[in-house]
Amino acid sequence: MVPLAEAWGSGARGWTTARRQAYANDLGDRRTLVGVTDSVNQAKSDQDPATWLPAYDKCRYVAEWVAVKIRWGLSADAAEKQVLSTYAGTCSNTVTVTIA
Repeated sequence: MVPLAEAWGSGARGWTTARRQAYANDLGDRRTLVGVTDSVNQAKSDQDPATWLPAYDKCRYVAEWVAVKIRWGLSADAAEKQVLSTYAGTCSNTVTVTIA
């Protein structure tokens, strides 16, 4: 869900090797890995919601993004926070998280 490059810039650079490996292989939360088509994956690349959102299910995407960021203690930059806040005010999704 949150690409490795985005995670790196959001705090993972300070993690131990073991924690980075745990993040990259996290199957403990269904939201950490979402199947998408190759074209969607290429379009998203390593972007955060400030620069890319899916064509459909934006509320679900934003909720899952936030859950993964919270689960792993990752930060969000100002532009990312702005988009997340906008959707938080208009979406009915509730985010629950188990900290990794």
